[in-house]
Amino acid sequence: MKWVVDNSGRFGWRPYYDCTELDRECEQIVSDFLKNKYRTILFPLSTDDLSVMIERDTSELDLFADLSFDGDDVEGATDFFPHKKPAVKIARELSLDSSRYLRLRTTLAHEYGHVKFHNFLWGMTSPPKPAADMIKKLSSERRAVSRMRKKINPEYGRQPDDGGLSPVLTRAAAQSTFKCPRGLILQAPAEDWMEWQASYAGGALLMPLSSVTNMVRTNIPDWNGIDRIPANSPSVREIVNQMGQTFDISPDAAQVRLTKLRIIQPTT
Repeated sequence: MKWVVDNSGRFGWRPYYDCTELDRECEQIVSDFLKNKYRTILFPLSTDDLSVMIERDTSELDLFADLSFDGDDVEGATDFFPHKKPAVKIARELSLDSSRYLRLRTTLAHEYGHVKFHNFLWGMTSPPKPAADMIKKLSSERRAVSRMRKKINPEYGRQPDDGGLSPVLTRAAAQSTFKCPRGLILQAPAEDWMEWQASYAGGALLMPLSSVTNMVRTNIPDWNGIDRIPANSPSVREIVNQMGQTFDISPDAAQVRLTKLRIIQPTT
């Protein structure tokens, strides 16, 4: 993980995880949990086990929350706090309607992604060292630009300059609850980095990388691990079906995971 400027405005700086790091950490989390509980790693990760994992790392898991006031499409939410574990809420419709069982699983995994990879932000009181180093460098460059501008215009700098950088990683106090509509559960735009990371982590928790790639190599022995496979090929359809049975997920979730792993070509 490294620190980058947060262009969303939520924080001064934000964590950046590459896909390899998210895959590795998510697989380790799931493997450790299964080995500790069952002494073996077997899939699918059950919904009960997924709930236990969330309860372990939160102050509350509400599987029957009324999220109707947050919008018709909001199916999950995570509340963050500075001095206690986060709280996760799942729309009650997902728990009460058996036809939404697979959506319940992906929503739980998505919210757990928020818990594992974002909760620490609300406990920070000072900027991380990489951010401080970067600020120092940017401040030096900024002073050089200011000197140049002042030579050109002596009046420059007499008025407050609102374009400065804060030296502190500020918590997003104005938004400590993250409401997740259905459209962001499986995949979110990269610009919305918190939702993108939670979406990727959710897929990686339910469908760990090593299991997915082993499944692909079994069905396509000559796959070189680099070239993308056409999404509409018979072999991909077979892999998607196997993923559904193995991981207890929907075909859409399988397709999104294979696309994010750059195993299949994105559908247009």
